[in-house]
Amino acid sequence: MKRRLPQYKGILTSSQIAEGMNAAVRNSKRLFEDARVMLEQRRYPSAIGLAILSIEESGKLRILRELALARNQKELTSRWREYRQHTSKNQLWLLIDSILKGSSKLQDFGHLFDSNSEHPRLLDQLKQVSFYTDCLSNAHWSVPDEVVDMSLGRMLVEVAEVLCQSREITEEEIELWTAYLQPVYNTTQEAMERALMAWDREMRARGLLKGGTTMAEFVTKGIQVRR
Repeated sequence: MKRRLPQYKGILTSSQIAEGMNAAVRNSKRLFEDARVMLEQRRYPSAIGLAILSIEESGKLRILRELALARNQKELTSRWREYRQHTSKNQLWLLIDSILKGSSKLQDFGHLFDSNSEHPRLLDQLKQVSFYTDCLSNAHWSVPDEVVDMSLGRMLVEVAEVLCQSREITEEEIELWTAYLQPVYNTTQEAMERALMAWDREMRARGLLKGGTTMAEFVTKGIQVRR
């Protein structure tokens, strides 16, 4: 048996970052589509497990954007560690719930990325009980078919569908992202917001981003959600 291929942990070019993001989007859509089939077949544990895998693939986009901003070996190592941790990639699964509870501005979603939050670990545990039997507290046997139900499956498949929607990412976009965001990376929220708005304006001026809520609207007014 061949040894496991070594995982790359070095610097990526803008082109390689874009390629990785597009690959993650395509795979997250494939996993979501498989999850939807399982949901329709009432195979709820499999639907949930596949939906969570889709959510994790979608979560790679944020980490790859941060990887593009790494300025030294410490930041580079940290981003690659996040990329390969399941809990780091499923922070956005409560996005819809947050919106329904009133979150709309960029700053309102900061709690989703709190390293002390339990919700990423909760989703990872849910993935485990959806795929495997286990012996839990008080010697209770956890069986996937008995742990999850239709409502939970439907909710997570819907979240996976929302998160896997993304346009094609280009090398030019990542170059602009790095130019605007790297100088203020890990500084103040105000500096990051100004850089995001400037990047968004440049993207739209070059025709790389069209329609939807602008970053300036997202920061100052929030996204408009029909309820």
